[in-house]
Amino acid sequence: MSTTVVSEPWTTTRLGWLFQPVSDRGHEDERVLSVYRDHGVIPKDSRTDNFNRTPENLSNYQLVHPGDLVVNRMKAWQGSLGISEYQGIVSPDYEVLRPTVPEYDHSFLHSLLRSRALIDQYALRSTGIRPSQWRLYWDEMKTIEISLPAVEQQRAIADYLDRETARIDTLIEEQQRLIEMLRGRRKAVVEQAVFSGLKGTPTNSNAEPWLPPTPSHWRVVQLGFVSDTVAGYAFPSDGFSADGDHVRLLRGVNVKPGRINWTDTVYWDVEVAAVPSEFDLEVGDLVFGMDRPFVGGGVRVAAISGNDLPALLLQRVMRIRPNDEAGRGYMRYVMSTDAFFNYLEPLFTGVSVPHVSEWQVRKFKMPFPPLDEQTSIAAYLDEQTAKIDTLIEETERFIELARERRAALITAAVTGQIDVREMA
Repeated sequence: MSTTVVSEPWTTTRLGWLFQPVSDRGHEDERVLSVYRDHGVIPKDSRTDNFNRTPENLSNYQLVHPGDLVVNRMKAWQGSLGISEYQGIVSPDYEVLRPTVPEYDHSFLHSLLRSRALIDQYALRSTGIRPSQWRLYWDEMKTIEISLPAVEQQRAIADYLDRETARIDTLIEEQQRLIEMLRGRRKAVVEQAVFSGLKGTPTNSNAEPWLPPTPSHWRVVQLGFVSDTVAGYAFPSDGFSADGDHVRLLRGVNVKPGRINWTDTVYWDVEVAAVPSEFDLEVGDLVFGMDRPFVGGGVRVAAISGNDLPALLLQRVMRIRPNDEAGRGYMRYVMSTDAFFNYLEPLFTGVSVPHVSEWQVRKFKMPFPPLDEQTSIAAYLDEQTAKIDTLIEETERFIELARERRAALITAAVTGQIDVREMA
């Protein structure tokens, strides 16, 4: 920790001296809590962007008291932990830690434990082959040293941070509302064009409950009738490589709504273990994440570009290759609509991670205009959504800068780098 600039002495201690692990189970009637990177420990039902299903049997869930520290072992290195203000139960995969000290300021310790300096320590002590598999265990976490001021100064720092971060949070919330408005506008533009076309022609209702009325000269077809599909290959994980000269494996973690993200990448040595050619991806292929297919930003479907190749398709990701009478751009937009979600949502299987099968996706009945109209619709939407996406990206960058400012302020305050009495 950095040397403090305030006059009162700060005491250095280890987390293992402040907390001890507890596991109190069998409280199924308590409210289910969850841990968020941005929000800490909150009731799970207070958010609409958590698509992890709660199991019917909660007997193994752990009881949490106000003041307990709850840690998501798999995402602690991202900041997914916090001091709970609520009583409830959490997943058995979480670490529940009860304070051993008689008095401390909850808000101060919450901010300290979620500060950048501590999160870096969690990352250093997490174990696993790659970030998506990192886990932080208490035996490592408890060795982390922190510096604490007297309780009175903890409260002063917490009050200061409440005031200062509230201003930044208000600004962030305003920008997030702008993003939601832009996403709503984007969705309306897409669904209007995809289901009504660009010509204002008469429409007919459809038998499928997930489809709105569509132009009378359009067909309604099953996705599998106008495309070639395949589910990814079951590559054994012990053969994964970190060598960038090998071929990338497209996994579910790489498929985001509307884009491919290679931040977390593994590779495969095709010289050592050849792979059937049907799992080679091509430019224009659509890929769909079958595990947790819907996230806060939309449907996890994206198009493969030249920058993504060469790449091989991994298990639990589906490749969709439209045939000659189907436009790839149009189909991608159809799969990003509420109609696709409304069709698949009742078919989800899996408790903690909802998923669908290739067969279920192939059965999706979709509007199917003539190819020239599909091409025109896709070109129009490419132009319109690009403008909206640019505004969303600019706003997201602004939010990220505000969050960085917030994180830096918290770290400086809870590590004693600034004297909050002077700031006050």
